[in-house]
Amino acid sequence: MNSNLKPLNPIAFHLGPLEVHWYGIIIGCGIALALFLVIREGERRGLPKDTYADLLIWAIPISIICARAYYVLFEWGYYAKHPNEIVQIWNGGIAIHGALIGAIITTLIFCRKKGISFWKVADIAAPSIIIGQAIGRWGNFMNQEAHGGEVTRRFLENLHLPEFIINQMYIDGHYYHPTFLYESIWDFVGFIILMSLRKVNLKRGELFLSYVIWYSIGRFFVEGMRTDSLMLTNTLRMAQVISIVLVVVCIILWVVRRATGMARHRYKDLEN
Repeated sequence: MNSNLKPLNPIAFHLGPLEVHWYGIIIGCGIALALFLVIREGERRGLPKDTYADLLIWAIPISIICARAYYVLFEWGYYAKHPNEIVQIWNGGIAIHGALIGAIITTLIFCRKKGISFWKVADIAAPSIIIGQAIGRWGNFMNQEAHGGEVTRRFLENLHLPEFIINQMYIDGHYYHPTFLYESIWDFVGFIILMSLRKVNLKRGELFLSYVIWYSIGRFFVEGMRTDSLMLTNTLRMAQVISIVLVVVCIILWVVRRATGMARHRYKDLEN
């Protein structure tokens, strides 16, 4: 029976010679939902309606470039021999940490030019970012990538997963951990938590720091199960190292900003 299992087609449709991949469609849907949510919340918090649209014009392409560059850098041994594949992001191979670096740098510059608080912009965006990530992981599902180590079919059935997920985790004669699903669920729970924290009215910046901490904790454990990790050394997974660093840095920032009075405003304050 296993030999007859066929994976879902990663190509959604063709436009002439152009192949439109589910990976890109799913990532696009995640971005679209995130943009809708962040624009609506930005207006509630007193920002001009076009603030996030203007920001994303720069942030999206820069983030994608940084995400791909980050991935290629740590897989340079392969891409040096296959340079024509460097731009083929539709086949997967973008690193979320690279995207975050690009997005944060772009947002810092944008906010400085617009005279808007970076922390305010980041707080408003935090829930939208993580729900976009939750959706985006399903692009990895369609590409049969970002999975974990080998498991049995019985293990997957015991998780009460739908048949289409179990079948898609059957790759080259073996079943694998659906780590894309673990991270997607973690991110979705994070979205609910962050939306709830808006009502708590934390100090400005703390919603975004909460997002980074939550995501980093989940990514640390999920990364430990994956088989395609970018490696810092033979034993250190890059994403796990960065996740630990981010959690520590965010906790320090949280404490220092409160102790020094840098976090004067709260989330619901309308001042820019």
